[in-house]
This record gives sequence, structure tokens and C-alpha cells, in this order.
Amino acid sequence: MMPFRISVPASSANLGPGFDSMGLALGLYIHLDVESADQHAFFAHGSAESEENHFIWNITEQVAERYGVSLPPCKVQETSEIPLARGLGSSASAIVAGIELANQLGNLQLTDEQKLAFGTEIEGHPDNIAPALFGGLTISTMLENDIPSVQLTDIELDLIAYIPEVELKTEVSRNCLPDTYERSYAARASAMSNLVVAALYSKDYALFGKMLENDLFHEPFRKALISNFDLIREKAKELGAFGTALSGAGPTMLSFVPKGQGEKVKKEMTKHLQGYHIKLLEIDTKGVSVSSGNL
Repeated sequence: MMPFRISVPASSANLGPGFDSMGLALGLYIHLDVESADQHAFFAHGSAESEENHFIWNITEQVAERYGVSLPPCKVQETSEIPLARGLGSSASAIVAGIELANQLGNLQLTDEQKLAFGTEIEGHPDNIAPALFGGLTISTMLENDIPSVQLTDIELDLIAYIPEVELKTEVSRNCLPDTYERSYAARASAMSNLVVAALYSKDYALFGKMLENDLFHEPFRKALISNFDLIREKAKELGAFGTALSGAGPTMLSFVPKGQGEKVKKEMTKHLQGYHIKLLEIDTKGVSVSSGNL
């Protein structure tokens, strides 16, 4: 086996009103460095972990079992830039990494559709899985026997992520949402989502930002859980951001800024926030990738 590296981007789901259907791949990554070994060994955060207790390897074994292949012994070193429980799709990235590891080790030659279906089966929804696989902005949904998705990579914006030091579990954030929406309310919320997509495709970023901040599906109910929600949104807007939204279920927030203005806005926002890692991020346009010679 030649050494190889698997890289999977983080992702930001929802983007305001694109609730449970939109996701954006971000330039933070999980990396798996893989080489041949006498027996299986998985190293994470610089120390060895038993394979049966490691989430990514468990996914790899599930895929191998599904397709009836044996995995050759190997050493896997995981490094991750994606913080856990911050709304940056860490679990979806790990799932995609596990699927691709099985695909490479077992020479499965899985199609994109097979990877998306398996990842969605494990995660329960495709909104983070799809961008981690394909890169860019993806819009996806689940049909009875299909998971259609559309990808958009031509987005001329800078992104600023405000990542707090505190965690917020997705189930906590999801439990504050209503079980149902009245028809007229849902119609208005859906219209916001339609306009977000139309504005992105037409590069009307001012309209995109306006609709981003007028979500009705989840942000009105989750904002009470998010420290500095209004402060971040208002200060970013004063500094020229088109709009700011929760990343996934939070607590990370993400501002969309005119191209070339991100560094300036980031520096100014740092003056107003303590206890945050404020990052200027790229939009990842490749999704999961496999390369050789990185060890």
C-alpha cells in the first residue's frame, strides 16, 4: 500500500432559511494519513486509540461490512482542524472520512451517489454530508429512493467565523424548535429560502444577506441559546458584512463579507469579542480529496 492522505472539509448548514437543506463547505479539515502496517492502528490527537472506540474507524468497518470486503492492516493518523459541537459539521466530516477510508482500503470504487446515500443513512440528513463530499454550496433533500443535490462553487464572498470556546450540542439546539409551523408561516419561511438561493445564483449579495438574516425556521428560536447573537450580527453589518447567520445549530456564527474585506472586518470584530476564535475562512470547492506522498 502506498501512503495516502484523505482530507475532508468542515461545513456550515442551514445558511439562515436554508434549514436542513443547504450546506457550505469550509476551509477547515479532518486529515487521515494512512500507511501500511502489520496490524490496524488508529492514532488521534497524537495518541493511539482502539479501533472499536473510534468513530471514524467504526464507520469504515460499517462500509466494509456492507460491501463484503476485508480491510488490509494499516496505520491511520488523524488530525483535525474542526472543533467539536460548534456547528461546523464535525460529525459529518468524520463520517465522510470513514466512508472514503473504506473506499480506498477496500478498493470499492464507490460512486458519489453511494457515498452520499451511506453518509446520509448514518447522519440522518444530507445537509452537512453533501458539502463535505462535493465542496462548495450544496442544496439537497431526501426523496424515497434518491438524494438529489445541486452544487454552487462560484461564490465571490469572504467568510468570517466566530467560534466560541463553549460547546452546544445539536440535540439541545434542536429541542428548542417547534414541532410544527402554521401553513402561512411556513410559506413565508420557504419564500426566504427560495430568495437566498436565487440571490446567490444571480450574485445579488446584498439581497442574499438580507434574506440570510430573515430566517423564520430556526434562528428566532435558537438565538436565546447563542451568546452575543445580536452583537455579532449588528457589528458585522456596521463593518460592511452583507449578512450573518448561525452555522448549523450554533454556537458558531458566520458573516458573509465583500470579497477582499474579510481581513479588515475580522480585525475590527476581534476588538468587540472575547472568548472567541475568529477566523477568516475560504470556501472549499473540492470536498473530500485523496492525495499521495504526504507522509
